[in-house]
Amino acid sequence: MKKYMISFAFALFAITAAQAQIEFSKGSFADIKAKAADENKIIFVDAYAVWCGPCRWMEANVFTKKEVGDFYNEHFVNYKFDMEKGEGRAFAKKYAVRNYPTYLFLDAEGNIIHRAIGSRSAAEFIKLGRTAIEKSKKK
Repeated sequence: MKKYMISFAFALFAITAAQAQIEFSKGSFADIKAKAADENKIIFVDAYAVWCGPCRWMEANVFTKKEVGDFYNEHFVNYKFDMEKGEGRAFAKKYAVRNYPTYLFLDAEGNIIHRAIGSRSAAEFIKLGRTAIEKSKKK
């Protein structure tokens, strides 16, 4: 019985931990813009490349933090896609994405509110989101 209780506790912890990260929406960019308009939220885009070390570091060490997930899930429609594949190529050209990772904060029409590049700590990443929110209020 003790073995089952430990397994159950571990599974519950794993489920809780998985929910504590940034939830990235799926679909086309048009779908994301429509969702942002419906929810009256800013779009956060993680523009990455699969070979990018800092991109992988952010995904493993910052996007998975509970405080980051809580903040970004509450305030943004989160979206990520590879800038070197499919729709990502046209997106990278349109938004002049040349460095990875690039973080874009867009309104529901796709206009840039704020942008940043590079890896950062969880606290710095939340501060980046707060800056985008403040800039969106000034528009």
